[in-house]
Amino acid sequence: MVVRMNARSPNPDAPLVDPFGRAIRYVRVSVTDRCDYRCVYCMSEDMNFLPKRDVLSLEELDRLCSTFVRLGARKLRITGGEPLVRRNVMSLFHALKRHLASGALDEVTLTTNGSQLARYAQELADCGVRRVNVSLDTLDPDKFRAVTRWGDHAAVMKGIDAAVAAGLNIKINAVALKGFNDAEARALVDWAHGRGFDLTFIEVMPLGAMEEDRADQFMPLTELRRGLEQSLSLTPSTYATGGPARYFDVRETGGRLGFITPLTHNFCESCNRVRVTCTGTLYMCLGQEDAADLREPLRRSESDEPLIAAIRTAILRKPKGHDFVIARAAKPAVERHMSATGG
Repeated sequence: MVVRMNARSPNPDAPLVDPFGRAIRYVRVSVTDRCDYRCVYCMSEDMNFLPKRDVLSLEELDRLCSTFVRLGARKLRITGGEPLVRRNVMSLFHALKRHLASGALDEVTLTTNGSQLARYAQELADCGVRRVNVSLDTLDPDKFRAVTRWGDHAAVMKGIDAAVAAGLNIKINAVALKGFNDAEARALVDWAHGRGFDLTFIEVMPLGAMEEDRADQFMPLTELRRGLEQSLSLTPSTYATGGPARYFDVRETGGRLGFITPLTHNFCESCNRVRVTCTGTLYMCLGQEDAADLREPLRRSESDEPLIAAIRTAILRKPKGHDFVIARAAKPAVERHMSATGG
């Protein structure tokens, strides 16, 4: 059944529902476009970052997140860039803790490259964060430095150890890159599951212009999965996090393995997610350019009503799905980099 709502709902706190009847329960919020790495599939080596005046303050981000909670969001994921490089970012986590304590929010999670995790893991746990996603594409320190351009593999491992010690549940995200880490897939599974971590492989997404042709990077996860199934037994799992990953239970390791396949298998039919950039731009779909400016109503009025009206109007434009295509010399699906959108 298709549910249609007027942007000016008679109930200002009525839940957000898109034109296809999907309730918006999950909001990914970027707190910065900056990152201390330059991963070859994500960012250009010489990035131009946003001026400070364009970026929402941490207080504005709290107000924005709180408005989405008021409108029915049950899960917030804090992203970047690398969110933990933002100055005083922990004040946002401390502020959002009140929604966890009240029961208005089910969880606040974090996506990170792990570089700063050793410093913040315990404080994140103290703020009510229970799960973190750590991006790690290889176990080889030299290959890690190559794919991140200057990342420190040892620092990430130290951060993961600190997160474990703090009691955080960890999921490892690995972008599958043809000729780079596809032969390492089984080793990543064994390592992650051996430590009790879920592992998710992700296909390269055509976001932002890059020095390298994404057709050279693209590894279909159908092929990667086929290779893994030569030595592993994968059974569809009932487990779900609300994100786009499809999970499988691995009999030999006892762990869970996820696949995010925006190209080989569109995952849009159940999408209950939206993304907000650090500038307050709301993207209703990762793979579409249509967006709504939330910064202007946020800064224009101390009342949340203009902000709520802008959000409701935007959700009524949420598309059914994206149309990612990777082909040699093809333009990216969207011009913005993933770091600008929020991971």
